Amino acid sequence: MRESPRHVAVLAFPFATHAAPLLALVRRISKAAPAVKFSFFSTAQSNAANFARSHDDENEAIKPYNVHDGLPEVYVFKGNPHEPVSYFLEATPGNFRSAMEAAVAETGLEITCLMTDAFYWFAAEMAEAMGVPWVPLWTAGPRALFVHVDAPVIRQHMGINVEHGLFAAPEDRTLDFLEDFATTRVADLPDGIISGCTETPMLQMLDRVGVMIPRATAVAMNSFEELDPTVINILKSRFKKLLNVGPFILTSPSSAAIPDEHGCLQWLDKQKPASVAYISFGSVITPPPNEVEALADAMEASGFPFLWSFRGNAEEKLPKGFIERNRAKAKVVPWAPQLQVLLHSSVGVFVTHCGWNSILESMNGGVPMICRSFFGEQPLNKRTVEVVWKTGLGVDQFTKDGTMKALKVILSSEEGKKMRERIGVQRELAVNAVQSDGSSTENFKTLVQTVTN
Repeated sequence: MRESPRHVAVLAFPFATHAAPLLALVRRISKAAPAVKFSFFSTAQSNAANFARSHDDENEAIKPYNVHDGLPEVYVFKGNPHEPVSYFLEATPGNFRSAMEAAVAETGLEITCLMTDAFYWFAAEMAEAMGVPWVPLWTAGPRALFVHVDAPVIRQHMGINVEHGLFAAPEDRTLDFLEDFATTRVADLPDGIISGCTETPMLQMLDRVGVMIPRATAVAMNSFEELDPTVINILKSRFKKLLNVGPFILTSPSSAAIPDEHGCLQWLDKQKPASVAYISFGSVITPPPNEVEALADAMEASGFPFLWSFRGNAEEKLPKGFIERNRAKAKVVPWAPQLQVLLHSSVGVFVTHCGWNSILESMNGGVPMICRSFFGEQPLNKRTVEVVWKTGLGVDQFTKDGTMKALKVILSSEEGKKMRERIGVQRELAVNAVQSDGSSTENFKTLVQTVTN
């Protein structure tokens, strides 16, 4: 009998930097298995952004399908970034089911595998009902996944008080009952583990993820085994199959040249090696005004050259005259080609919100970090960078004195040199993991077999 064609349904989370890594992984699998059909489900806005650049394989093998975003017909965004997420989550999984039915009708191919963002716990039940494998992608780091999976154990030891957002255990109490978490504190845990309001759709979803993800056929992760081996091995004992197939910046590099519209790289060429502070908080976060001012004051007083990728109106939000006063040693731009910036030899420190993608990009460039976390797994990432890996420093908030001290440690002290050496070792481990015989490459082969067989 002739085997029926493979048809993989890919369910993306259309917010922050979730859909792009999933699509990058799908493109890579498609190249390894060109006969397989992929239907990629996300919102119209997300698909428009992620499929903007043409790829030869997408015409045939990967097709985007739009799902309802859940927003009311007359909706006005009022500045709360969590609101569209809540509307969208209320529309799931029904919006995906109807779009998948349309894709099956259009292609004439039954779905043979579900690949999803790991946030979609409901895919476990969908896949079981369909009799197909479920392969979620966890886009953050292994420690963040671990605390969600082991949330019941953490709550058993620490208690839980989510109704009023109060800690049941002191914020400085450590998770010394978990292997390799002796330096992680209650304060470092993501909301929803033992604190926060679990009534929000996002936190309800994350709570279900920890329960359901062990049912996955295989869990893919944008990391590499050598980065956090103890935690990785514990997770392997919890799952049927854990496949570290990253970092994606090395396994799925963009083939398109990223335009440097504001001359960042040319400006960096004129600076001394490892002397520049690069500042960026990603595509979502802007620190509160008092911290922006404190950070600006620290940069001005420190004397170090800096490149600041500033979202919004810099002239309006930075201190009056700041840009003009610092023109000789600084460059403030609305956007910078971050990957290329962090690979530049003159960049000595990355001031970041500590999102997982930013950490991997900093690691790829061998650049130590100053981490100011805001939400989600960022506090846990910050603690990991500062205390576990010792490749950067964390600040609870930006103050002039605190930021200046952190800059001096990383850019002009022996400890800063050691941080640079440690993150350089991590970079080597990442490069080795994606070689032809590396751990991420071998895991990717297993992933392709799991998704396409």
